[in-house]
Amino acid sequence: MTGDAGADLEVLVRIAYAVHGVVRQARRSPHRADIVGMGAYGVPTEHIDRVAEAQVLSALEAEEVDWNLLSEEVGLVDRGGKRTLVLDPVDGSSNALRDIPFSSVSLALGRSKLGDIEAGVVHDLFRGTTYWASKGGGAFLDGQPIHTRAWDAKNELFFANLGRHSTPRSVALAGKVRRIRSLGCASLEMAMVAQGAADGYLFENDTANRNLRVTDIAAGYRILLEAGGGATDPDGAPLEKLPLDIHARTNIFAWGDPAFAKVAKAEGYR
Repeated sequence: MTGDAGADLEVLVRIAYAVHGVVRQARRSPHRADIVGMGAYGVPTEHIDRVAEAQVLSALEAEEVDWNLLSEEVGLVDRGGKRTLVLDPVDGSSNALRDIPFSSVSLALGRSKLGDIEAGVVHDLFRGTTYWASKGGGAFLDGQPIHTRAWDAKNELFFANLGRHSTPRSVALAGKVRRIRSLGCASLEMAMVAQGAADGYLFENDTANRNLRVTDIAAGYRILLEAGGGATDPDGAPLEKLPLDIHARTNIFAWGDPAFAKVAKAEGYR
């Protein structure tokens, strides 16, 4: 990591490691799923999310950066800066609370909208692996460059949200692609498309207020783009103007190989 972007990424990675430590302790607590308040979105906040978010606020002070904070639990914290840290303290919290090893802390640094995210870090809270990227600087997994993979219809694998509120399009996708996975952590699923572990990711629920928040996808979006992939909404509308706002919601269609995106559109995957 070099230059200003490198310095920003180093701060983000240190914060991610600090969160890993407190989440590891919180997962052992009998109170980890206790409801300790209401988040900025009007949904209950569990103990594990609260301690992770508190660790980030503490780390921002220790790092002596003036970044504002936009977090899934506390909302917007104006710290007088020109840039904002977009945080999901525990993405895939349902997994973490059940010891299903697929959750992350997601951190992205930007100004006003998704397209101007400058740097992103997704840290796996179980494996301890770290994805990162800076705008124009490529994408990395534990220091090694990563790239999306070429689509092969005979060996395709897709991530999608499935369940009571998923749309008919999501359900239909499961019956069209060769392999489907529904793992419940958007930031990690997008990062794994970036590294070539999967060909794409579809998240679309039946009502807008059940779709993803910008806090879920900001870091994964930058990592995926820098690895050679792309993302729109499932109807093809761009996501660049999605505001860094706690009320912003979107569904998403992400892909690794642009050729696959064309096939997906032609065959009704999106």
